[in-house]
Amino acid sequence: MVTRTPPAPRPGRPDAHAHALQSGSFADALRAAIRARGLSLDRLHARLAERGLHVSLASLSNWQRGRCRPERAQSLHAVRALEQILDLPPDSLVALLGPPRPRGRWVRTVPGALSYDDVSPVPESVGRLLGQIENTADGQLEWLSCHERFQAGPDRAERSIHTRLVFRARTDGVDRHVAVHHNELGRLPDLHHSSYCRTGRMRTDPDAGVTAVELLFERPLRRGETHVVEYEFGYEAGGPQATYYHRWFRFPAHEYVLQVQFDPAALPTRCYRAWQPNTTAPATDVEELRLTGWDQVHLAEVEVRPGVHGIRWEWD
Repeated sequence: MVTRTPPAPRPGRPDAHAHALQSGSFADALRAAIRARGLSLDRLHARLAERGLHVSLASLSNWQRGRCRPERAQSLHAVRALEQILDLPPDSLVALLGPPRPRGRWVRTVPGALSYDDVSPVPESVGRLLGQIENTADGQLEWLSCHERFQAGPDRAERSIHTRLVFRARTDGVDRHVAVHHNELGRLPDLHHSSYCRTGRMRTDPDAGVTAVELLFERPLRRGETHVVEYEFGYEAGGPQATYYHRWFRFPAHEYVLQVQFDPAALPTRCYRAWQPNTTAPATDVEELRLTGWDQVHLAEVEVRPGVHGIRWEWD
């Protein structure tokens, strides 16, 4: 581990702020600097946008809470801009970040692959849980098909999300997949089912609303061999209110089908297919989707590019 010493704070800075800069914690220093300047996250977001730097409000919030840290080049540019906006010494925040986290060799060799920093609003939490599970299979499975069915209840809340995946092994010996579920309201699912695999280790981060579950195949696969797994996350009662479902694709996939099933007692007024190339870019509505007589909408894509794909809906 490499420890970096941040530059000394400027004279006249509040004691708590100076301590945060010397503490070695990026989140503490950023939070103290924001408090000292009296700026809201909305204002910081706007100030960054004025400089051509598009960082989501969720990312700014997660940075100051320590749920994730900026690592991509665009994010580091934003941190240096924050140093200027918050009247901090140059590199005072950047120095607290330390070296970037190591990436698996398979992630680097899959064309078009993205990191969790690119597709997740809580990459630090996801990375920590995957590290606890020791996700050695990262990038070793080619995604042939992903078929998901999201169920919304009469109370407009999430009931369940059922996922069916078809993989092809990129190398000999891969024997597992780690499924991740995230709810932005911090609600962890209380139902976990799986088929055609065994459930291994499970790790959760209640603060970030992240659950990671290890799905073990019956035997190690040979290179080129295919495998099917199914799993479901859900809530027995009182799930979180839902206005969208998104799938993070870090790797290309051949096919993605997402169905959103609504209860007849609670139908949305509009539904849209949504797309986001990465978390620093704004999400866009690609097209409006028509609700069928079976009270459901769906999207079907082939040759899926990495990014965030999903459906959002409006209740009123």
